[in-house]
This record gives sequence, C-alpha cells and structure tokens, in this order.
Amino acid sequence: MTQVATQTQLIDRFGRRVNYVRMSITDRCDFRCVYCMDEEMVFMPRQQLLSLEEIVLLIGAFAELGVEKVRVTGGEPLVRKNVDWLFKELGDLKQTTALKELTITTNGSQLPKYAESLVKSGVDRINISLDSLKAARFKALTRTGDLNGVLKGIESAKKAGFKRIKLNAVIMKGRNEDEIVDLARFAIENDLDISYIEEMPLGHVTHDRSESYCSSDEVKAVLESEFELQPSLANTGGPSRYYQLKGTGSKVGFISPHSHNFCESCNRVRVTTEGRLLLCLGQEHSVDLRDILRRYPGDKARLKQAIIDSMEIKPKGHDFNVREQPVIFRHMSVTGG
Repeated sequence: MTQVATQTQLIDRFGRRVNYVRMSITDRCDFRCVYCMDEEMVFMPRQQLLSLEEIVLLIGAFAELGVEKVRVTGGEPLVRKNVDWLFKELGDLKQTTALKELTITTNGSQLPKYAESLVKSGVDRINISLDSLKAARFKALTRTGDLNGVLKGIESAKKAGFKRIKLNAVIMKGRNEDEIVDLARFAIENDLDISYIEEMPLGHVTHDRSESYCSSDEVKAVLESEFELQPSLANTGGPSRYYQLKGTGSKVGFISPHSHNFCESCNRVRVTTEGRLLLCLGQEHSVDLRDILRRYPGDKARLKQAIIDSMEIKPKGHDFNVREQPVIFRHMSVTGG
C-alpha cells in the first residue's frame, strides 16, 4: 500500500527549506558552448528523457510540496518539440498549487518564435545567455551560435513583456574577460539585469579550467572601475548576490560557486533530463524519479513520498576545485544550466 504524503514543505536535514526546482527538459541544444558541452556530443536516446506529460506530473508534485519557483532549463529548452504545450500546463499550476514563479533559461535563439507565447503561458522572468557582443568571438564561444539571432531574441523578449529579463555571462580569462564592462553597458542600455557566472567544473571540456577561471571578485573589481555598485536586497530565489548599478535601472549579480560558496542557504534541487533528482549541483546524490513515474504511472502520492524522503540525502554542499579534473562527468547541458 502506498504511503500517503501529508507533508506540505520540503525541509532537508540541515533545516533548509527547498522551494525552488530547476527542471532540465532536454540535453539537446542548437549551440555548443565551450563551457557547457563537448564539441562532439552524444545525446541521450529520446526514450530516456522524461516525456512532457511526466514533467508536468513531476512539477505538479513538487508544487504541491511547497515549491514556489520552477526554472525550466536545458540544453536549450526551446528546441524541445511541443514546448509551448508544456509551458501552458506548467503555467496553469500557479492557479492550483504553491507555485508562484515560472522562469526559463535560454540561449535566446528561439525567442523570436516563442517569446510571446511564453508570456501568455505564465512565464514570469527569463534569463538569456550572452557571453560576448563580438560576432566572431560569440561564434567561437558557442561554436555554432549567431550573435545577431540572439540579439533579435532579446528584442523579442523585451517586446513580449516579461516581468524582468536578465542576461547571464560566463566570464573566462583569455576568452571574454575584456567584455565585462561592455556587457554591463549593454544591459543598462536595454534596461536589463545581468549576472556574471564563474565557470562550473562539470564534464570534460577542451580547455584548461584552471587557466580560464575568473573569480567574481575579479569581475566585480573591473565593474567598480567604471560603475558605482550599491548593495541590493534583491533576491530572485537563486544564488546570485545582487548590486544596483547606481544611476541606472539595472542590477548586476554574481554567481560564485567557487569563490563565495552559497551552500549554507541552498534552497534548490535539480531534475536532469532523464529524471534524476539531483540534491546538489556538485555532487552525485540523486534519486531516480523516472523509475517511479514509469513503474507506478499516475501514483502521485508515491512520487511525493520519494521527493520527501530525498531530503535526507541532500548534502551540506559541494566542493568544486577548478585545479583538479572534474569528478562530475555529466556536462552542464545534461544537468541543466
């Protein structure tokens, strides 16, 4: 007999409340960013990925357990077939569950097609990856990406009416650290926010991460040479530390898994493309939710109990080290950006 899950919040053994889920819906992408994927990626067979219906059931279970924020990620989530149906179903959960905020991280390439429907479906905020404003460099960093296409995507997002748009920039020495200020100015000119991200040591890549690593403190020092950064109380539910760029409508955030470990306040879990519930980005503690979904189809009580039980194995934190070979072999595209 299935145990009935009566709990309405997710609390781990360190007393942290988990109210934020990052859901990767595909490992596929139309870009091949150097920090996210190998140049020659082998993607998962489609039958190993959660179906869209399974994703809706799973997110519904989380939302009934007090999850208030869901971020849909990839790969590139907008290359998933029938993704507009998925967002409509997820948006509807805000009417019946604890879910308050639905967001997406995208490379921007598909936004001319989807931006308007995303807003209509209830997507509140959007993060768009932008690591360079130089077309040739952008092409080199993404291997296949077109900067003009992404800029058109940003314009489409602005016109669609998201509550807020934020740029994400992964800064790497020898690649794009000379564009830190230019990216901030672009954000200001377009009334956007921007977060600078330290590279995550996930999966084998073709460059030496110990040489390309650029800390948030280094990025912040460059910005302070041009702007006045005022501490901000802004909190989007994620790991960014925010500052207001004085005299502008834009905020700048720093995501610093190496230099400023944010584990003590971690309120997040991730679900990978194949339905593994990851309790920590930098460790392999996980629960196979796909197995439960397919072995007991429609049994939401059993699914919710598995999620509740998973809180017992959520670790205190990660232990990233850019100077060592990664012990986490899954690429960021599989984990969810």
